[in-house]
Amino acid sequence: MKEEAASRNGKRKRQRNPKTPKEEPNETPKNQNNDKKRQRDTKTQKSNQHGGSSALSKRPTPSNFLDTLREKLSGGNFRRLNEKLYTCSGKEALDYFNEDPTLFDMYHTGYQQQMTNWPELPVNSIINWLSSRRSSLVVADFGCGDARIAKSVKNKVFSFDLVSKDPSVIACDMSNTPLESSSVDVAVFCLSLMGTNYSSYIKEAHRVLRPSGWLLIAEVKSRFDPNNGGADPKDFVKAVSDLGFSSSLKDFSNKMFILLHFKKKEQFNSNKKKIEWPELKACLYKRR
Repeated sequence: MKEEAASRNGKRKRQRNPKTPKEEPNETPKNQNNDKKRQRDTKTQKSNQHGGSSALSKRPTPSNFLDTLREKLSGGNFRRLNEKLYTCSGKEALDYFNEDPTLFDMYHTGYQQQMTNWPELPVNSIINWLSSRRSSLVVADFGCGDARIAKSVKNKVFSFDLVSKDPSVIACDMSNTPLESSSVDVAVFCLSLMGTNYSSYIKEAHRVLRPSGWLLIAEVKSRFDPNNGGADPKDFVKAVSDLGFSSSLKDFSNKMFILLHFKKKEQFNSNKKKIEWPELKACLYKRR
């Protein structure tokens, strides 16, 4: 009886305190949560890479920000230098760049950047004109920049500018070159009639040109638009003709620049009358 009672008591205890079978730790929920977190992180990264709406994704990276800042500073410096060159004499510009030659690099970097916005470059028109004629013609390039004409044609080319960054370029005031009188066949001014004394550059071209030599001028079209403050092209052509040239081409077909060709007269009786040179409008670039 005692054994049966003990047996019944043991069963009751086992029923009241059933043993929970040992189980291995369940890793599945944690792994699933980690997988979901990784998926969310991956989606966030992809969203940022593809321009998602996150505010952080819209912030410029440090390198892009610095590049943009440098570009703005460079553009501002170019505009100031450009205005300086249009509003001072050639001698003043020469002295200005001699004091700090790095300004010349800064200017031409900005100039080349501006030229990328032009659908057609006037220097290419001049190169094509020279290429269609005898390579024996001697050329003087006034305001040559990177001396592209000399590098593109077979002709002998004397390249002049305010600063020489190339052994082939002669640094000088363009109103006073080292060329002998009547020594070249073609004189070129490609976007280089910039100084307030631009007429002295054309007079120097007349001096160094042989009789029947060519004067080729390419200039920004707005400088010859009398309706917007520019010079009347008729007045300009008359002034050049009074110096001893005859006009052979006036091309206004391009929306960005004009082309003017003249030939030096073989015989010219100068009566030393005063030539009325029109003021050429400065070509100032707007801040973008």
